[in-house]
Amino acid sequence: MSPKFRLQDRYVFKIYSNEETRKHIHVVKAEREAKFWPEPEIELAENFGFHSKE
Repeated sequence: MSPKFRLQDRYVFKIYSNEETRKHIHVVKAEREAKFWPEPEIELAENFGFHSKE
């Protein structure tokens, strides 16, 4: 399950409830996806296709 909880400027923000216990957020736009840890500070965990400026 990957509920979309926000859509902004063609970026989709999702949370996968069954993926792992550590809180994280996926950001998707077209064929690109990135995963962020929001705590203790926002940190990029994985990046698949986004440029550094995005």
